[in-house]
Parts: sequence; structure tokens; C-alpha cells
Amino acid sequence: MPLCVLPSGQTIGYDEAGSGPPLVLLHAFPLDRTMWEPQLAALADVARVIAIDMPGFGESAPTAFTIDGVADVVSDFLAAMDIPKAIVGGLSMGGYVALAFARKHADKLAGLILADTRAGVDDTTAKANRTQAVALVNKQGSAALFEGMAPRVLSDSTRSAKPEVVERLKSIAAQQWAVSVAAALAALRDRPDANSGLAAITVPTIVIVGEYDAVTPPLASANLSAQIRGCKLVHIPDAGHLSSVENPDAFNGALRMFVAAL
Repeated sequence: MPLCVLPSGQTIGYDEAGSGPPLVLLHAFPLDRTMWEPQLAALADVARVIAIDMPGFGESAPTAFTIDGVADVVSDFLAAMDIPKAIVGGLSMGGYVALAFARKHADKLAGLILADTRAGVDDTTAKANRTQAVALVNKQGSAALFEGMAPRVLSDSTRSAKPEVVERLKSIAAQQWAVSVAAALAALRDRPDANSGLAAITVPTIVIVGEYDAVTPPLASANLSAQIRGCKLVHIPDAGHLSSVENPDAFNGALRMFVAAL
């Protein structure tokens, strides 16, 4: 599997397929770039699809983890790959990073995909839950964390009708280093509020949300979309929070139309 070495010495694991406009995909928590396999295969005819591992996940070396810091890593990755501009898309945690990238590196952004994510920060309860999750991961590992997350991040139909999807996601989560998962949880808990930067986004943008997303519900996604000029909102049927994996055909269809229109 390919690795990209940044000027800082940081190594980033990535996969790519296809040719055309660069499309960089940022994974959800606590997964890695392999969650994007359905997109790599399906979109290679319309874009140069690049899925990367965030620092400490998959094959990327660990480093200090903050949402803004990972956005800078994405910028450095693009420079190392000689990509002046890219469409950047992220799901959940990846969406937080994509929003930070849009704020910090707007000159490198050709389009923005925000899937099952939000611009606001955690409330007091959510912050406390993140802190408890850090303790759980440190004690029992990332597999135990995702076991508890699954009923909330996956729709009932996915969990009942697609056991292979559930097992694949559990397997990906179980492979992640506990120390990296704990660091990401703290970064998610302490992430900056992105709402103030939404009005400044001028590139074509699409907000995607699973019909049954219980973490970032459709109403929250509608609010996010409404704050971004010219933004398109797409609902993915029969999907929860991990919509790209739960209903890849519908998700890929939305991305295909978005990229084709750029």
C-alpha cells in the first residue's frame, strides 16, 4: 500500500484510483481509509479518487491530533502529491477536518463534500461522553468502543439486513491503535466551532446525510446546508450516520453528479 512522506517526516497512508479532478476523501471515526473502498471502485471513471488515513489511523504515523492540525496535514499531503487544488470530502470526523481545511486552505479547495457531519461543537453532555469514551478506549480498546457505537451510527436496516457491513466496520475499528483513537476523541471533544466560516465558503458544496442518521440528523444537515451559498443537500435512503458504507450506490450517485457538474 502506498505511503506519502511529508516534509515534516510524517507518513500518510493512502489509496487512489482513476483519473480526472482530484477528489480527496477523509474517513470517519474510529475507522481508516478502507471505509472508502466502495467509492474508490465506483468513482474512478469520473475523478482521481484519493482516500487517506488521518494521522495515527490505518497506515499513517501518529502525531499530535487536532482537527485544525489534520487539515494542515491534508494541505501538506496535497503539496507532496503535486496537487494544487482538490475536491475535499469528509464524513463525520472527516467532515470536521474538511470544514477546517475550507477555512485554513481555501486556495487549495475546488469543491467541498460534507457527509453526515456538523459545523457546531459538542454540547456539555457530548463532551462528557467523549471523555468517558477516552477512558473506555484506554481500558478496553477501540473494538469495545465501536461495539457500543454501532447501534447509534448504523441504521436498523443496515444492522439487520447487512451483517457483512457491520462486521467489516467492526473489523476496521478494531485495527486502530487505542492511543490514536483516544487522541482523536479528545480532538473531537475540543474541536473549534466552524459555523462562523460557513458564509466564506465559495466553492461548490454538497451536504449529504443518511435518512436515519441519529448522530447528525437530517434537520441538522439542512441547517448546515442553508448556511453555505449555493449548497446542495442530498438525503441517502436506508442509511444512518455512515451513509457511504450503508448505501454506497446512492452515495456514489450523489458524488458522481456533484463531480460531473464542477
